[in-house]
Amino acid sequence: MAELLTADALVALVTLTVMEIVLGIDNVVFLAILTARLPPREQPLARRLGLTLALGIRVLLLFAITWVMGLTRPLFHVGAFSVSGRSLILLGGGMFLVGKATWEIYEKVEAEVHVIGAERGGGGSFFLALVQILLLDIVFSLDSVITAVGMANQVSVMVTAMILAMLVMLISAGPIGEFVERHPSVKILALSFLLLIGVMLVAEGMGS
Repeated sequence: MAELLTADALVALVTLTVMEIVLGIDNVVFLAILTARLPPREQPLARRLGLTLALGIRVLLLFAITWVMGLTRPLFHVGAFSVSGRSLILLGGGMFLVGKATWEIYEKVEAEVHVIGAERGGGGSFFLALVQILLLDIVFSLDSVITAVGMANQVSVMVTAMILAMLVMLISAGPIGEFVERHPSVKILALSFLLLIGVMLVAEGMGS
């Protein structure tokens, strides 16, 4: 605990916490869109589980940091491109996010008849939503941990920053989800943002 009270540790803690909150915005938006299809009574539980899973994955990856950093080493080469475990995870996660965001935009804009029930809540599967949340948690957590390691050299600082950031996201997830659902134009904007994040993940996975 004493190492958290030094000036350097406190600066790193504040900086890392702010960075984790900023990087977690896409996670919160994705949660809001996925949980909107669930019955209203299940949505808060799904959001809490999703963010708790995200925190758990981040902490586990921190304690397996040697393995995580090993994911950046090339596994094989395709022409001039080096393919690592990290790039494969980012590529797969990015493609999933692009596909999911595209489908959600299509349903919102073109398939309004099919969306009526979903927008009221109650048309989605809790288990399916949780699986999709878990998949994206893994992708977002990987980059978050690699970035955190580059900014701090104490695991206790990184874990504390992630816990503080996750508490902020737990508090804000509900209001953000309700706001997104109340304003269709904001939902389209949020989906476009997720689509852009997906494209960026694919580009990063391909080494661009």
